[in-house]
Amino acid sequence: MLWAIYTSLRPYSETQSKGYLSLPSTLNFQNYIDAWNQSGMPHYFWNTVMIAVPAVLLTLLLSSFVAFTVTQYNLKINLLLLMVFTAGNLLPQQVIITPLYRLYLLISLPSQVSDSGKMYDTIIGLVVIHVAFQSGFCTFVLSNYMKTIPTGLREAAVVDGATVWQIYSRIILPLLKPAVAALATLLSIWIYNDFFWAIVLISSGDKMPITSSLANLSGTFFTNDNLVAAGALLTAVPTLLVYFLLQRQFVSGLTLGAEKG
Repeated sequence: MLWAIYTSLRPYSETQSKGYLSLPSTLNFQNYIDAWNQSGMPHYFWNTVMIAVPAVLLTLLLSSFVAFTVTQYNLKINLLLLMVFTAGNLLPQQVIITPLYRLYLLISLPSQVSDSGKMYDTIIGLVVIHVAFQSGFCTFVLSNYMKTIPTGLREAAVVDGATVWQIYSRIILPLLKPAVAALATLLSIWIYNDFFWAIVLISSGDKMPITSSLANLSGTFFTNDNLVAAGALLTAVPTLLVYFLLQRQFVSGLTLGAEKG
């Protein structure tokens, strides 16, 4: 990290003549300005927000639904349902590139959503695949967390006439805040840093997320490594902000239940 910062603050002309191990004659933020303008980062940052925010919210919502069902209600399909959701974590993403690519070309969307009328090359397609792959892990974590909640709370709510939705939204969900905050932090970082699905399911350059925009800083025959270092550091800023803002909830969510009492 320190080497990347040091490189990003040096002009390329200087490192080209003296080498990267030399002492700098000048340090400035020009590479950051150039990286911000040349790669179109504001636009790609917005694309990432449009992908990450819905994906995180939908993943946590759907995973909490499944975890609530398998832990609070004694159904015969509970074990099977939990296995189905967690089985996706055992499958390498690279294995399903071809079938998923063909599937996205078959699924039709309204013309207002997709220029081609297909799910391929759409932000919705990226949101869906992130929700599908991250739901298994979140369901596993939330179901284990919900098992620590006394069943007497739900039973008391049923006696008082509460509906299933009221039990979930007013009793169970507020108790999940530490676990949800920890998962939200992890999901935000994972989805934000995704590069694999972006290059597989997106073909239009203006729909790429921020991680893919770094490729705009690399040329076919020439690459300014100082510029790339500045761009990489700029893309890392949001993940650091998310972690520091949710650091307390993240740590408490990971350590909750580690001690008895």
